[in-house]
Amino acid sequence: MKRSVTAGRDPSHLVIEVLQSSGVGTRPAEIVERKGLGHPDTICDMLSERLSLALSKRYLDSFGLILHHNVDKALLRAGRSEPRFGGGRILEPIEIYLSGRAMIEARGKEVPIRELAGECAREWFLKTMHALDPDRAVRIHCLVRPGSRDLVDLFLRQRDAGVFMANDTSCGAGFAPLTPLEKVVLAIEQRLNSPEIKSIFPAAGEDIKVMGVRERDRIALTISCAFVDRFLPDIGAYCEAKERLQYLARETARQHYTNEIEVEVNAADDIKGGSIFLTVSGTSAEAGDDGQTGRGNRSNGLITPYRPMTLEAVAGKNPVTHVGKLYNLAAGRIARAIVAEVPGIAEAECFLVSQIGTPVDRPRLVHLRVRPHEREIDRHIERSIGATVERELSAIPKLWQSLLAGDISAA
Repeated sequence: MKRSVTAGRDPSHLVIEVLQSSGVGTRPAEIVERKGLGHPDTICDMLSERLSLALSKRYLDSFGLILHHNVDKALLRAGRSEPRFGGGRILEPIEIYLSGRAMIEARGKEVPIRELAGECAREWFLKTMHALDPDRAVRIHCLVRPGSRDLVDLFLRQRDAGVFMANDTSCGAGFAPLTPLEKVVLAIEQRLNSPEIKSIFPAAGEDIKVMGVRERDRIALTISCAFVDRFLPDIGAYCEAKERLQYLARETARQHYTNEIEVEVNAADDIKGGSIFLTVSGTSAEAGDDGQTGRGNRSNGLITPYRPMTLEAVAGKNPVTHVGKLYNLAAGRIARAIVAEVPGIAEAECFLVSQIGTPVDRPRLVHLRVRPHEREIDRHIERSIGATVERELSAIPKLWQSLLAGDISAA
């Protein structure tokens, strides 16, 4: 069944569709991935987003409003290293290029964007990467330039009109709830990279990637972890660290899944040949892997090819008018709210489409695909869905406040 009704805010249109197919978690197979904190792609996402937040706060302090910027183009070029048991060395630093567009001068005041880029990157590395010295192992290049005049003008119209205008024609997607496999993959990386685990298990670096595959009721988890050389005296200690990581991952998975679970750590290792995932700093970015903003986790922290996703790089886009960021965040919030609050709805997928120059809280289309516990939905459920959508849309212009406060995250 598919119905189209005009939402309370013209020109938005709400289309509600009842899903007839089986849920992702009940299908014969499923694939879910998460790239951890120290993965090169995640590093790019994190630094792009931190620069956007730093710019937003500086703009507010200096000018009273967040000015136009999109710093969502970051590239990481891997360095060179020489890891060895007991402690190796960095031969050439990781090169990170932070790029995009931003207002670097307004009302006669200059925004020190290069200094901001360096400061927020260094702060993030010190806080997040326990075995990496950013002063020795990382070199930041800020390539941000002023934005185009038409987009800057469009951005500033919000001040005169009193509303936030979409600065792009784009779309966002979200879904709820998570399947058991999605919960397992997310929980494992978050626990293995938690401060608690790092304090007792410093040999495990932050570059942890979890690939989860479900075949009917059986889950197979392939975990890649960059181990830190100075905490491991020899190959025996490395093998013990792998076993310990495997145990922690299995223990975490058991909290969300009771059927058969298989866990393998660093599957490409050749122990006899000495080919192992050993690093100086806890990330493959020191030598083996480049990175780029937008190639990693989606806005909910996962890579889910069986689910609706967009190709938008959410991290680094301005939090006020860039719908490539706002609509992915809002779509997830809408889907979660519908499942949590509307009786009879077991699953929801949400798609939002913007039109450049229109208010951000008035998407051109809101398409909801819902799976009810029963086969159909009635008018009462439709009205409840519509009210939930209306409430979440009206909150979009305030999402930037939650992002700056750290209550929600885009990376």
